[in-house]
Amino acid sequence: MRIRLSDHFTYRRLLRFTLPSIAMMIFTSIYGVVDGYFVSNFVGKTPFAAVNFIMPFLMILGTIGFMFGTGGSALVAKTMGEGNKEKANKDFSLFVYFSAAAGILIAVLGIIFIAPISSALGAEGAMLSDSVTYGRVILMALPAYILQMEFQSFFVTAEKPHLGLAVTLISGFTNMALDALFVAVFHLGLTGAAAATALSQSVGGIIPLFYFLRPNTSILRLTKTGFNGKSLVKACTNGSSEFMSNVSISIVSMLYNIQLLKYAGENGVAAYGVLMYVSMIFSAAFIGYSIGTAPVIGFNYGAGNDKELKGLLRKSIHIILIFSVCMLIFAECLAMPLSKLFVGYDAELLSLTCRGFRIYSFAFLFMGFAIFGSGFFTALNDGLTSAMISFLRTLVFQVIAVILIPLVLDIDGIWLSIVIAEMMAVVVSSIFLAVKRKKFHY
Repeated sequence: MRIRLSDHFTYRRLLRFTLPSIAMMIFTSIYGVVDGYFVSNFVGKTPFAAVNFIMPFLMILGTIGFMFGTGGSALVAKTMGEGNKEKANKDFSLFVYFSAAAGILIAVLGIIFIAPISSALGAEGAMLSDSVTYGRVILMALPAYILQMEFQSFFVTAEKPHLGLAVTLISGFTNMALDALFVAVFHLGLTGAAAATALSQSVGGIIPLFYFLRPNTSILRLTKTGFNGKSLVKACTNGSSEFMSNVSISIVSMLYNIQLLKYAGENGVAAYGVLMYVSMIFSAAFIGYSIGTAPVIGFNYGAGNDKELKGLLRKSIHIILIFSVCMLIFAECLAMPLSKLFVGYDAELLSLTCRGFRIYSFAFLFMGFAIFGSGFFTALNDGLTSAMISFLRTLVFQVIAVILIPLVLDIDGIWLSIVIAEMMAVVVSSIFLAVKRKKFHY
């Protein structure tokens, strides 16, 4: 039975509605991990380190898709809750067209300047060459990647989360199949791995574009629209937390790489790459849940349904608590097997990765609360509060921790810094939720 944004959400219905978004984000992360697996095992340690070195920069360029996806869908859901479906569709169309055009411009500039940027970040020799090779191929698909990230949120708002999951599965299997073909069979190396990712991202962005351009059974469709600066600014403000979060994570990842080169050399960068791949899978569950609940929260806020809003917050906190404990247990149990999957060919690197994994895993106990807290305020169209939580969580706390804690605990301090930062983010999120309760009536 189809679940609508206006329905009453029990625990079961909430999980049913958000499960496709959770699965979608997890699978997106998994096929990114597959890319790393093939590069590490079939191309080599240095190319693997290069991919992880340049990836944060590439992720920064793609964050516009998250910004318009989360911020735009919150505004569209609120507008629908207010009963103005025509304006909701025009805003939706504006966000898609604008972000696609911006993606083309950013891709061109990225291709031109990726070499000096990689050098400025500290890449040298083979790592510099590999970073540029991988980055330029990936950037060719940047506009499609931006659309893919954007449509992941809008599929939920359109009451079609299962279609979003289906597109993600098609894109993911495309990436896996092409990775195996280009890297393991045709031995195209780093270029083959990059081409596999770029083509899969193109699939993930183009299929939804055609779906929404044609008559469909969802509540959203791409139509003719005009420029609306107010809506664009509001969407950017709403999505500023997700934009800030992704930019900050990428900046902090660069800082981590710099610190790891200092404390552990190339092995440190490779080990951190494994942690990032696995962390993406675990954190994707929280991000997916946040994306899945956002349109429901936004709709009920726009409709003035305070009772349902309170219930959604309470149920979400309970669900995230259970998720968090389970993830910590899974991470601790799977630390060695997952480390072996990527770097089992190097005993020293394996030992470093596994120890880092066991320390880093405690962050999963805390990160879900801050991720949902930020997404909750985005859904309420309070972009400033959402951005503050993300800014403190992903940039301020982590930068301070990764610079200071290693001075005392050496390389273990680098792994522990993320745990400390996530704990502080939970405190900040709790304070904002308490302070804003009367304003938003949750």
